[in-house]
Amino acid sequence: MIGLDVSLGTTSLLMGAAFVAGFVDSIAGGGGLITVPSLMMAGASPLTALATNKVQGLFGAASATVSYARGGHVDPRRQIGAAAAGFLAAVCGALLTSHLPAEVIRMGLPVVLIGIAVFFAVKPGLNDVDRVERMRPAVFTATVVPLVGFYDGLIGPGAGAFYMLGFVALAGYGVLKATAHTKLINFASNCGGMAVFAFVAAPWWVTGVLMAVAQVAGATVGSRLAMRVGAKVIKPVLVVMSSALAMKLLWDQWG
Repeated sequence: MIGLDVSLGTTSLLMGAAFVAGFVDSIAGGGGLITVPSLMMAGASPLTALATNKVQGLFGAASATVSYARGGHVDPRRQIGAAAAGFLAAVCGALLTSHLPAEVIRMGLPVVLIGIAVFFAVKPGLNDVDRVERMRPAVFTATVVPLVGFYDGLIGPGAGAFYMLGFVALAGYGVLKATAHTKLINFASNCGGMAVFAFVAAPWWVTGVLMAVAQVAGATVGSRLAMRVGAKVIKPVLVVMSSALAMKLLWDQWG
């Protein structure tokens, strides 16, 4: 019988975090802001936490992609090029991550969390209304997608939110449309990171699979809610969760 990576109680808490992450990620991105710090709090090293997050994140992104495609909000066939760019960039980022000292990741993650929380707190106009296009799709695919994909492979948490904000700020999409177009690219960059982490890291495979089950459930609920009411409720959730998790990680290091 395959044993658990951590205690049953801790596994249950991680599955709960994965459900919430799947829900949040399917609507506005940023699910990794919940799962990676949660894995580190459970005792995973920074690299193991990032690798395990890729295991469970694959399933949530795939589930959300299917939901939005079935709802008619995106045509995945038109995103093959962008998905390929995200995959390759994430491979490069993950290769670099395996050579970073663990303390660099441990210290950098709270900074990323706080930065994202501040951005979401002060950024005006995050709604479902389409805006003026500021960047052509081909240019967006050649610049923004590889940049965020590289970050997704390198660190990861918040990548979905960065993709979404790129679509909003530069492609002129409303939040719902942006989120729908984010999912396949996010899935591809997750695949790129996982392709490397499977060999250079030590993911908690059992924990990752169990979290994936909860992630899919959360993503299913979240994507259905988003298609009905948009993403209004997620902005304060991301701000509160990002801030709280950053403070917890900083307390663990310096408290």
